[in-house]
Amino acid sequence: MSFLSVDLQDKTYPNGVCAIRDLRFEVAEGEFVAIVAPSGAGKSTLLNLLAGLDKGFHGSLSYPHDASLSFMFQEPRLLPWLTLEANIRLVLDAPHRHTDLSRFARMDLLLQQLGLQDFRHAYPNQLSGGMKRRAALVRAFVTQPSLLLMDEPFQSLDEPTAQGLRQLLLQLWAESRPTVLFVTHSLNEALLLADRILFLSPRPAHVILDYRVPLARPRPLETSALQPLQAELLQQHPELLSGIPTFYQPD
Repeated sequence: MSFLSVDLQDKTYPNGVCAIRDLRFEVAEGEFVAIVAPSGAGKSTLLNLLAGLDKGFHGSLSYPHDASLSFMFQEPRLLPWLTLEANIRLVLDAPHRHTDLSRFARMDLLLQQLGLQDFRHAYPNQLSGGMKRRAALVRAFVTQPSLLLMDEPFQSLDEPTAQGLRQLLLQLWAESRPTVLFVTHSLNEALLLADRILFLSPRPAHVILDYRVPLARPRPLETSALQPLQAELLQQHPELLSGIPTFYQPD
């Protein structure tokens, strides 16, 4: 039984640009799904629709009505006039969100787990890029979401920092198992993180390949360990990363 069901018949902007057409897939509860597509294919649009930030579409999006949702954007989006801790408390103190001591205890645990406990009173301009992304990870997981949307959260970071954050993400995901949709341009990143990869066409986006990653967890973090699988996949589908729809293969 699916946790998330997507049936987007059409998403067209007021300027006439059609971003998504006939995009359909389902995601099981606790599944980690990566979305890979060319630039401008509508990946961020899809996440915005799922988050309810954009309601102008034809089709249906369904997940449990009581599901809690977190969204980790391309940039950390920390308010510069608030400390790291205050930025995280914003999601705990949000209107209509039940707060209790256990949530704040979880924040303390996550800050310690991600090595930020000594920087809780620091302001964003006092943090490195990697520390800001770790703070965004804390904010994403502190509410214990059942659905986590991630829009290229580790872009523009040097590879060692990004690899460290991927490992932290996998650790946090393994602890609470939210359902994850993770947008990325990197096939290597998708193979490292995901249970399944949805490859999308150029705009208007639709699924051209639904690929289940044939790797057990935990997985090697070294890029070299994933190269044979990546090479095999691209040999079978040489135009995959450009989004040319050779065929659609459902899972």
